[in-house]
Amino acid sequence: MEAVVLVGHAWRSDYLRFALDITPMEGLVVAVIDMARDPCVYADHPSEAARLAVQHEALDVRWDAEPAAAALKAVSRLAPSRVGLAPASVVPWALARSPLGASLTATTALLDRLMVRKSAAEADAVERAVGLADAGYAVFKAAAREGRPEFELIADIEAWFRSQGCLENFMIMASGGMEVRTMRPPGLRPLVAGDLVTTELTPCIDGYYAQICRTLVLGRPSAAQQEAYAVFEEALEAGIAAVRPGATHGDVARAQNDVFRRCGLGEYITSTYTRVRGHGVGLYVDGPHVLEDVDLVLEPDMTLVVHPNTYHPGAGYIVLGDTVRVTRQGCRVLTRTPRALAVVETA
Repeated sequence: MEAVVLVGHAWRSDYLRFALDITPMEGLVVAVIDMARDPCVYADHPSEAARLAVQHEALDVRWDAEPAAAALKAVSRLAPSRVGLAPASVVPWALARSPLGASLTATTALLDRLMVRKSAAEADAVERAVGLADAGYAVFKAAAREGRPEFELIADIEAWFRSQGCLENFMIMASGGMEVRTMRPPGLRPLVAGDLVTTELTPCIDGYYAQICRTLVLGRPSAAQQEAYAVFEEALEAGIAAVRPGATHGDVARAQNDVFRRCGLGEYITSTYTRVRGHGVGLYVDGPHVLEDVDLVLEPDMTLVVHPNTYHPGAGYIVLGDTVRVTRQGCRVLTRTPRALAVVETA
């Protein structure tokens, strides 16, 4: 490979940040990194090009209304087989259908393998983000009051994160009981006594993300809620115990799933009810997810969130997850928020 073409925008900037420390804020940005030439960055919005040029004086930043076409022209002297294109989740159709599109899957996988391996400094940055996630969940818990609509709860936590200098936070939630099958963006529904209120908070600080997954109950928890939640506590403990150098994502997923199987809940670890048992965290959601068929081998300083989130037939959707850092001896749990089912008093 003699060159790589990387694409990003405000929602997915991790590949550009990894390669060139660029964080787009508006429009599409396409970077051409050529071994024989200095990197060139094309932005489809003039103000974005001007901002990046000021922030990155050493880079050749240009405004182009068609950045995909500009990138193709920049690498036209090279055979398409010698140019990589990534990431698959962001690349516009004009690039994906070009001759470079043949490399999209392989180049994305290559970068994923590089990004999932952390330096000690990167893992330290994730640890700082975990502290923000813990503090943010305390704000979330205080804001979860009977009668408040979901969007007001989320507005409180977003305002708090921004007051801390955190402008990026991926967040989903849910509230209710047996009818809740997953999490989603907040809506108009008011919180009521007896609700399970779930959330994933994923704040970003210094360019690195961390995640916390927690469930609280409004008012006194029922016996069914307590019994169900105990399964998730056991599954999380089993998953974290499996995290160590040489283990795979599959091992971590299997340890969690085996707890559900032993409890007669094997049906609820399938894709019908859940997605993943965790994932890497760092510049974004790094690399492949934590699933039983994923053979990614864990190495020291890798960072990931372990979360056995799924639907429980006795209580509804429950989430519980901690961010961890792989160490030479095993792993260190970075999340400090207690795992116990949090209880918020009602009137």
